[in-house]
Amino acid sequence: MQGLVWMVSLWVDGIGLGQAPPWMLGWHQVERMNRRLHGTLVAHTRRGLRDNRVWSPALGKKRDMLVYLPPGYTRGRHYPLALFLHGAAQDEQFFMQALVEPFDREIAAGRMPPVIVAAPDGSIHGHATLHDLASFWADSRAGNFETYLMRDIWNFMHANYSIRPEREAHAVMGVSMGGSAAVRIGIEYRESIGMAVGIMPLVNLRYVDGRGKYRAHFNPLNEGVREKPRLLEPLGTRKMFTLRFRDLFQPMFGRGDEVIPGMARINPLEVLERSGMKKGELDLYLAYGGRDEFNVAAQVQSFAHRAAQLDIPVTVVCDPAGRHDRITGMRLFPGIAAWASERVRKLAPERAPVPLVGMGEEQPAAPVPGGAEDD
Repeated sequence: MQGLVWMVSLWVDGIGLGQAPPWMLGWHQVERMNRRLHGTLVAHTRRGLRDNRVWSPALGKKRDMLVYLPPGYTRGRHYPLALFLHGAAQDEQFFMQALVEPFDREIAAGRMPPVIVAAPDGSIHGHATLHDLASFWADSRAGNFETYLMRDIWNFMHANYSIRPEREAHAVMGVSMGGSAAVRIGIEYRESIGMAVGIMPLVNLRYVDGRGKYRAHFNPLNEGVREKPRLLEPLGTRKMFTLRFRDLFQPMFGRGDEVIPGMARINPLEVLERSGMKKGELDLYLAYGGRDEFNVAAQVQSFAHRAAQLDIPVTVVCDPAGRHDRITGMRLFPGIAAWASERVRKLAPERAPVPLVGMGEEQPAAPVPGGAEDD
């Protein structure tokens, strides 16, 4: 019994944003959650003989996804879309456990406009696990997760749900690993995405100080860049869990010469530097805890410093006492909701209705502009 308690604790704490282990979850949890919501949570999952998962050509398999529909959702109206990207050692269930109720409360109270939220599964093995923790929602040897997200999921959502077409009506947000991906994908797909929100995000994956130390505080006069993968290097510890370099990057890039170039390719700071992005092309919001156990504070500060040098505005919010945990995320959420709501309310009135696609029908949709090419 003590061993079971230890395993559950490790799952729930994880890197600070963990979720309940898969054996404690089931489809009935969605039904139970819907009894508490003003809106509706749609489960694109498997229940017995019924398989409602989303087919992904990019991954060559079906994947789970949860979709939140706001109160009064109707296909006669079009809604903004937010893609929610979970963190390491998580899957789509984290959205249901941590964020669907805060979203629902803000919308029901009128503090946030109605919005559709898609929460796909970006775990490497198709479920939350402590092995092969992170896909970073990127195309790598672990799988084509960026193509899955920005071609397969994007087209599925636009074909089967009533979504506004404007770039400014589309947002991507994520926590931890998912926050890193949200910022990178927002920059790379800014022709189709208007807002990117990173919560406790890893936005400078190669951060070290001038002496090669990752745990150092950010100092613009003493900043370096990681040139060597130190696979056993601890990136931080929360309670019983020590996160090491290899935990995040070895499943994606291996152990050899591919590691640093791979990290550089998906590093939000370096993506920003290569992008040529101009002011006004993407609204960026970064929120973090000042006492983050994995030194995300230094990553955010270095990213914001470089963005300022490039004349790219970034809204940065710090909870001084915050850590890399769900409690901090919940304290940061109202500010994120207010920031995003202000931008959504500036959208022009909806245009004349366009032909609607019935939910669940197999209808092709045009690839996202500027997105991944078809295989």
